[in-house]
Amino acid sequence: MDGNKSNDTSRDIKKTVSEAYGKIAKESEICCGPSCCDTNEADGKNYLQKIGYTEAEIKSIPEEANLSLGCGNPTGIAELNEGEVVLDLGSGAGVDCLLAAAKVGEKGRVIGVDMTPEMIAKARKNAEKHNYSNVEFRLGEIENLPLADNSVDVVISNCVINLSADKSRVFEEIYRVLKPGGRISISDIALSEELPKEIKNLDKAYVSCIAGAILIEEYDRIVTDRGFKEVMIIDKENSACVDSFTNDPVAKEVIENLNNLDESLVEKLKDQVVSIDVKGKK
Repeated sequence: MDGNKSNDTSRDIKKTVSEAYGKIAKESEICCGPSCCDTNEADGKNYLQKIGYTEAEIKSIPEEANLSLGCGNPTGIAELNEGEVVLDLGSGAGVDCLLAAAKVGEKGRVIGVDMTPEMIAKARKNAEKHNYSNVEFRLGEIENLPLADNSVDVVISNCVINLSADKSRVFEEIYRVLKPGGRISISDIALSEELPKEIKNLDKAYVSCIAGAILIEEYDRIVTDRGFKEVMIIDKENSACVDSFTNDPVAKEVIENLNNLDESLVEKLKDQVVSIDVKGKK
């Protein structure tokens, strides 16, 4: 398995992912808290703390930007500097972009790219409402980034690259837009062992960061083959993505489907799906 799928399958997955996250963005506008109406502000903050955000960072994040969809804190490991240009892949409602904007300051710039129009609209609204003048959001796909070559200092991403059916292309694009010496700081989902075919063949599992995940060794190979140096992958051994299933309306549907196949499949995922941090340099 090389992290890539056929063009037809890739289009189907993109459609599934875009529709699901568009729905989450719309629901968050009309209901009571992060991600869906079954959660509240306290749950959202607890979730951020669980995946690695500091108390100070959590306090600085606008409530409406936290949809509890990440699996780590890429800005926390990026060592961002004032004046840098940062690109966030799959920026969602903008939570990591807003954190990065504060770290790079007025002389820096943050660009968020997301393929879901509803998420882009929500992120722009959040940035405008909270007066972030050094942040912009662009509609686009992470396999075909709407940025020039050699234009950013740092690329961050939070539990998004696993959703792509062509991960090699994603890292090729990341390498293209990074300046020489630029770096990556990515939080993502990977596998400690191969998933059962019942899960891998469930397209909607892509939205819950399961079926799109690849083995840690394969992830390392893809990043290295695309030309990155000093690649380091930290296995955090467990996955908040799996632990938080019941907070995500899409994940609930996945669980129901899996339980209809075999109730033990969900329990197995907790050992097979892990959160990772990925760092490297161009």
